[in-house]
Amino acid sequence: MKTGFYFDELCLWHTAPAHALIVPVGGWVEPMAAGGHAESPDSKRRFKSLMDVSGLTEQLDVRSAASVSRDDLLRVHTASYLDAFKELSDGQGGEIGIRAPFGPGSYEIACRSAGLATRAVDDVLSGELRNAYSLSRPPGHHCLPDQAMGFCLLSNISIAIEAAKTRHKVDRIAVVDWDVHHGNGTQVIYYERDDVLTISVHMEGGFPPGLAVADMRGEGAGAGKNLNIPLLPGAGHEAYLTVFEKLILPQLSKYRPDLIIVASGFDANGFDPLSRTLAHSGTFADMTTMIMDAADDLCDGRLVLVHEGGYAEAVVPFCGLAVMEKLSGIDTSVEDPFRVLLEGRQPPDVLTNLQLSLLQEQADAAG
Repeated sequence: MKTGFYFDELCLWHTAPAHALIVPVGGWVEPMAAGGHAESPDSKRRFKSLMDVSGLTEQLDVRSAASVSRDDLLRVHTASYLDAFKELSDGQGGEIGIRAPFGPGSYEIACRSAGLATRAVDDVLSGELRNAYSLSRPPGHHCLPDQAMGFCLLSNISIAIEAAKTRHKVDRIAVVDWDVHHGNGTQVIYYERDDVLTISVHMEGGFPPGLAVADMRGEGAGAGKNLNIPLLPGAGHEAYLTVFEKLILPQLSKYRPDLIIVASGFDANGFDPLSRTLAHSGTFADMTTMIMDAADDLCDGRLVLVHEGGYAEAVVPFCGLAVMEKLSGIDTSVEDPFRVLLEGRQPPDVLTNLQLSLLQEQADAAG
């Protein structure tokens, strides 16, 4: 079986009004000479382009998908939110949340983005594919049931999970979120449920502020089924691998999911304008290998990655390619020039030792 790659050109046509990274243009904020809003299509398009020119794309099973239905959406989102989103999208666009602006037609594009994730999960669970990557855009892990947030307009992964639960015999699903920002939307949706384990490793003090705390472990039936792992700014490559070894892999082994889904943001890379954690393409390659090994041991290799953030247009393609090489088992001849630079900019021992001691404390507290 091949690795699936889910892509649709329509997802690259999602737009937002004029912004400078994350704030609207106007007043003292001058229009950008190029680019604009951080969540532009460029990093995603360049990711796919690098796969194409490297020859990797033609060795994958590339698929698109239909848009999700309103019934699919209503398993996660409120009718009032969907109606408000659709009404603005049918007009000139707008914003119905926190830092989540959108332009005309974004409702339909978001439904297609969620459709890519949903079909990727469906095809892996049905045994058509070994594993899969969904290049979904707009992203989803910040979106709440009733509110857009942080560039996210629909909860792509949650929509895919709920669809899978209606179509397949799947009791337990684990979501591992390595986007550099806290996966608060996914956390909220499953915080009181025990059928989905949610794990988020992210930069302390990032977006959204005030929510990414290590002692938020779930409530009611979901007690112990939510794990937040905040990293200090400048954490570095070694910290991410330690997170997997001491916290993520033991939690997965204990939970024994039927499927693992990764919220795959590449904004932890050391050149990203919205983060400071100093990961590089080798970090993402190693994390992919570790999560694949866990999937092989726990759920017959069933693994789906769904794209989230990543805003350094020149760097994201190399991080994405590194992940796809590991998923598919196919090595290309591509060399990442940014990796060498970031390997030379890793944190000093004093910071690394502090970060590792904090992770050990959390691992001890989590048992």
